[in-house]
Amino acid sequence: DTAKDLNNLQQKQEMINVQYQEMTRIQGRMTMIQSMQNYQNKQQELTNLQQKKVEFESTLQIEAQEVLQKRMELAQKHQQTFELLGQVQHRVLEDELIRWKRQQQLAGIGGPPEGNLDTLQSWCEELAEIIWQNRQQIKRVELLRQQLPINMHSLDLLPELDNKITTLLSTLVTSTFIIEKQPPQVLKKETRFSASVRLLVGGKLNVHMTPPQVKATIISESQAKALLKNESANMNETSGDILNNCGVMEYHKDTGVLNVTFRNMSLKRIRRADRRGSEFVTEEKFTVLFQSQFKVSSGELVFHVRTLSLPVVVVSHGNQECNALATILWDNAFSEAGRIPFVVPDKVLWPAMAKALNSKFMAANGRSLSNDNLQYLAAKAFSSQSINTDDFTSLQITWSNFNRDPMPNRTFTFWRWFHGVMELTRKHFRGPWNDGSIMGFVSRHQAQELLMTKPVGTFLLRFSDSEIGGITIAWVGENDRGERVVLNLQPYTGDDFNIRSLADRIKDLGQLVYLYPDIPKHVAFHTYYSNIEQTAAAKDEGYVPASIKATIPTIPGEGIHMTMSDQPFSPPSQNSDDLGQGAADVIREVSSVDNTMDEADISQMLDEYDEGPGLNLDSILSGIPIANVPSNST
Repeated sequence: DTAKDLNNLQQKQEMINVQYQEMTRIQGRMTMIQSMQNYQNKQQELTNLQQKKVEFESTLQIEAQEVLQKRMELAQKHQQTFELLGQVQHRVLEDELIRWKRQQQLAGIGGPPEGNLDTLQSWCEELAEIIWQNRQQIKRVELLRQQLPINMHSLDLLPELDNKITTLLSTLVTSTFIIEKQPPQVLKKETRFSASVRLLVGGKLNVHMTPPQVKATIISESQAKALLKNESANMNETSGDILNNCGVMEYHKDTGVLNVTFRNMSLKRIRRADRRGSEFVTEEKFTVLFQSQFKVSSGELVFHVRTLSLPVVVVSHGNQECNALATILWDNAFSEAGRIPFVVPDKVLWPAMAKALNSKFMAANGRSLSNDNLQYLAAKAFSSQSINTDDFTSLQITWSNFNRDPMPNRTFTFWRWFHGVMELTRKHFRGPWNDGSIMGFVSRHQAQELLMTKPVGTFLLRFSDSEIGGITIAWVGENDRGERVVLNLQPYTGDDFNIRSLADRIKDLGQLVYLYPDIPKHVAFHTYYSNIEQTAAAKDEGYVPASIKATIPTIPGEGIHMTMSDQPFSPPSQNSDDLGQGAADVIREVSSVDNTMDEADISQMLDEYDEGPGLNLDSILSGIPIANVPSNST
């Protein structure tokens, strides 16, 4: 609509120019006749010319007013268009793009993927095209004004419109310079990492005609704050040195994407700030700053652009990673849009924390946490407080409760415990967890209540309270008096499962018959049993293969006997599937319990072993078959 009006205005103005030229010719004719001494009918000619001149002047005055009116109407239409463009752009940049960035942030702690940028880019490119066309219209209006100056009798909107459309374009360009692939948020020194930066309007503004260079630097939280306070500041100050930190943006014609991927960056050195109070190294946040400048319209406009990565925590050793992840989880989950870098609340409501923990655990292990699991975690998280309630929805968990102060009677924090069981599950029994075979988040007391109503041999698996990254098996046994008792196996850790898997250990232990409530263990775990024959064949180099089995020793003092349905202590037969041909004997190592301890001591030990180092009921490496050796062998 404005383009059509502008064309009509230009035609009208061109007609005025023609008429003005005709009037100028008449004026010149009059001047020439007046200078002639003997011109016949001089006075009559001058009178006629004067009349034509007056008519032209009157017409030009009317048409000039019409042009002025059209200019004002066009300016008002441009003003309305720019208001609408501003609203649409605000929705795209402040709603849709910010939502994508938030999804990208949550994806860093296990949320769903943020999705591709193609739709957003198409919106931004359409905006860029419309804004650029309107800016060109404003430039044409300025040119028409220069060609036909007419004094304005009211407020001139053109300077404001020129400034507004340029501001819209500047905001669009600077806001669409984004990090498509974030650098790792736990950044280890001297380790290669990658990142990707993209300009969502690069294809429409021909920025790629002069490929821009992008530079990456690492800056501290305080430097990031200073940068946002002064957008025009030249950010040359850094907090470390990154190798391979410069790249040139490349335009991909088939996709219309203008981006650059840094594939081999490495943090060579970091300069840390003085820490505040009790702040740890793994609570200090940095960010990777990406900077560039774009030239538009053959250098007519130059935009200096920059964007900050999500906060990163720099570590030097692998043992710092767990605490660093806690900092990142808290920041990604609970930061607010438009914050001052990198301000986060010191405490949050438990439902928000539960949602973050569930996302993290589900991303690592597939199956989400149940309401019962989250209730158990809440009780553990608030165990340092005297709270007599099962409703945690209105309670707030502080950063100190989360990962600074140890839990009661423990040497580790709530997060370190949670991270330990999450990683144990991910590395060693992700499949059984997804099958629902691992109850996991259940207390010793709850496990006992569940099992006491079940037959002997019923068992469940729960994460250890006393050990980071440990899982224990609670099962129903029977003492000499025929009474059912619930026993807890000393916790297994990842080191144990590196030797023999959880499923194989459950298979080994004849005391374990039914997975709670009543599932035969073979049904629950057979998918995850090792195929010994295949393993032996793969390693056959002329040796007789040996296998390892887990056993549980008899517990003296309480008269508890370990009923074993498959009698793993018995020597295997010649037809045993688990042993090589000719195996006839078994070597076992069984940890003993001091027989001088009285019954009370043993009872106390059974009550407390899961809370301390534990009764030595750890699976014993035994059952190593030895091949029969012919009597005449040497």
